[in-house]
Amino acid sequence: MFIRGDHAELVVEGRLDVRSAADARTVLHAAVDNGVGDLVLDLSELDSWDATGLGVIMGAHRRAGRCGRRLVLRGVPPQMQRLLVATRLHRILAIEGGIGLESLPRV
Repeated sequence: MFIRGDHAELVVEGRLDVRSAADARTVLHAAVDNGVGDLVLDLSELDSWDATGLGVIMGAHRRAGRCGRRLVLRGVPPQMQRLLVATRLHRILAIEGGIGLESLPRV
């Protein structure tokens, strides 16, 4: 997993899982704490995430809210969109452009 960017926009590459969660949490919390306004998290280059990775994103979402900011997900890959819908987190998280439920393949 590799995260690049600043306090306004971060791009996540690779896998966001139990092995990369601690590093990702550190980077996301620093970005939230050191910026203002929306923090955009670009997931278009993310290969996969597990429950731990999703927990890191939810933690950053909560932290951003406490700091008066908003975490916005951009470029969420379709397989990850399905997970957000299945867990109903698409109703809580800000997702740029929303999720086109009708375009998601049925599983």
